[in-house]
Amino acid sequence: MFLYSATVLLSAFLLFLVQPVISKQILPWFGGSASVWTTCLVFFQTGLLAGYLYVDFSVRYLKPRRQVLIHSLLLIASLAVLPIIPGSQWKPSGEANPLWSILGLLAAVIGLPYVLLSTTGPLVQAWAARTTQPSPYRLYALSNLASMLALLAYPLLLEPWSPTRRQALGWSAAYALFVTLSLAAGWRSLKAPAHGRATAALPAAGDDGHQPSAVRQLLWGTLAATGSILLLAITNQITRNIAAVPLLWIAPLAIYLLSFILVFAGWYRRSFFIAQAATAVLVMAVPFRHFGVTLDIAVEIAIYLAGLFVTCMFVHGELARLKPAPRYLTRYYLMLALGGAFGSAMVGIVAPLLLPGYFELSAALVLCGLLIVWQQHSEPLFARSLVVVIALATLYFTTLTVSDAYKGTLLLTRNFYGVLRVAKAVDPDELLTLVDGTIVHGIQLLGPAQSDTPTAYYTRTSGIGRVLAVLGRSKRPLRVGVVGLGAGTLAAYGRRGDTFRFYEINPQVVAIARNEFRFLESSAATLDTVLGDARLSLEREAPQSFDVLAIDAFSSDAIPVHLLTREALALYRTHLRPGGVIAFHVTNRFLDLVPVVLDLAAAERLQALVIHCPQGSREWALESTWVLLAVEGGILDDPELRQAAEPGRAPPGRRPWTDDYSALLGLFK
Repeated sequence: MFLYSATVLLSAFLLFLVQPVISKQILPWFGGSASVWTTCLVFFQTGLLAGYLYVDFSVRYLKPRRQVLIHSLLLIASLAVLPIIPGSQWKPSGEANPLWSILGLLAAVIGLPYVLLSTTGPLVQAWAARTTQPSPYRLYALSNLASMLALLAYPLLLEPWSPTRRQALGWSAAYALFVTLSLAAGWRSLKAPAHGRATAALPAAGDDGHQPSAVRQLLWGTLAATGSILLLAITNQITRNIAAVPLLWIAPLAIYLLSFILVFAGWYRRSFFIAQAATAVLVMAVPFRHFGVTLDIAVEIAIYLAGLFVTCMFVHGELARLKPAPRYLTRYYLMLALGGAFGSAMVGIVAPLLLPGYFELSAALVLCGLLIVWQQHSEPLFARSLVVVIALATLYFTTLTVSDAYKGTLLLTRNFYGVLRVAKAVDPDELLTLVDGTIVHGIQLLGPAQSDTPTAYYTRTSGIGRVLAVLGRSKRPLRVGVVGLGAGTLAAYGRRGDTFRFYEINPQVVAIARNEFRFLESSAATLDTVLGDARLSLEREAPQSFDVLAIDAFSSDAIPVHLLTREALALYRTHLRPGGVIAFHVTNRFLDLVPVVLDLAAAERLQALVIHCPQGSREWALESTWVLLAVEGGILDDPELRQAAEPGRAPPGRRPWTDDYSALLGLFK
């Protein structure tokens, strides 16, 4: 059992460690949005399904010696893809579909190793069930423990101290060790005598030792799918408004795994967790903004993480309660993997294609509520009635959430990069508003004499408005680069002879700015639009000699981390003319990003000014914070700018963000 245990421990550790390792490597290539992690989770769940299909076929149809021989050949072949470092050929073009590009990249770079790692748990458990006395479900608990250790080790021990390339090389070396252990375990299982009692049908809770029915297997898959849908939907809910970073990816995944560990260790108390899950579903469904309540970000995250924990304890607890005897464990794991892959595909692939808004969490909560009702069918009438009432209330609140999304809406559309909403309002001026997720990204006044007025975060008293006004005194044509198009508001500053070059990753944003708003069509400047991730586009271009480069890229309220690193700043500087300005828009409800930019300025010995513009007297003049960077003795010494700004000084003892290092702790407001 020691050899089996060591193999399962290492495989589970590497299986979950590779997820943040590879995802962080490719995150900057695809816009740094939360959807990148969601798509990666789709691949991971699908890879798990492929591994379990392979194990189910091997155990059912292959004799032990042939089973070990084929597995050994695949293990040796998988070493050919090491190290797991994707080449530059995988960097996307502006026209590539990010979802399929990510899935193709992952399949090529880690596909075979990942599938083989996913086979190890059930396959070694099958070997153990054939040759040893102890229940193989102990190995399942052991694998979940190792998975949890990997998820905790990454943000606490690995990410802060080790560059991503070194992480990939270290993982690759550990994978080679895993291959050695797996080969030894496989061939050792052939030499050990089969244990008669281990191959007998050992009854499990909820199972009488007979072959599980089709209905039982369907219930396994449905419970697993519900847990997967909840995991991805809640992860999206948390990360899309803060940042797509491993710290926020891993917390929900760790909770998801913890529930597996606890229920298979016997900690599931059915009546308690059903009551808690029903309550959590109801609380998570409440649209607090509908009732004029804005929750603190820490409270909101706590609600979702606690809700994920108790709902996963319910669905995984029911899975543990209904587990079969060991001889059916490969089919059991197959149905768990099938449900997990189905659930992840629903959130990561189907929802962006079919749903116009972020409605998958609402759907997940309704589904979980229905499962609670279904699993309560044999309970006393009072308990059944109570969960039915809670399920109906959940359905009512989710209906409110959907209806709120359409209130005053002219256009609601969604793709890989997020949900865009164009709404019309009168408050007191007639306004057209662009909302990304839950955050305003552009406002246009609809009055004929006001349509070219800079609004939102770009008013004439904002940081970007003031720096453009100072530069405009020279009367010479300006070259302005803008990372993030939004509604195209900054084009309102364009004069005849000026050139404004917008970098935008989302093609739907470009279409909306051109078709729904008038900033672009009414601008006197020459306008260029470059489709694709701004950083990749700037890497490919010759120096642009911008007078100003504005970094204004949002995904809902999150700023992609890869645009706020030393490597990114060095790239921006190559595209500035001498004396040019880099303007970072860091307005954020949840994070104080000013210190991050000031750290970069200190590291690169640049002058920094912070210009905070409070909420204006009109609804369309939004509060904003801009950080301006330039070389010492340049435009930032202008009295008009200095009068409106506060000098920027980096707090002592902080590390600047790099492509290999970023830390959100300490930045929450």
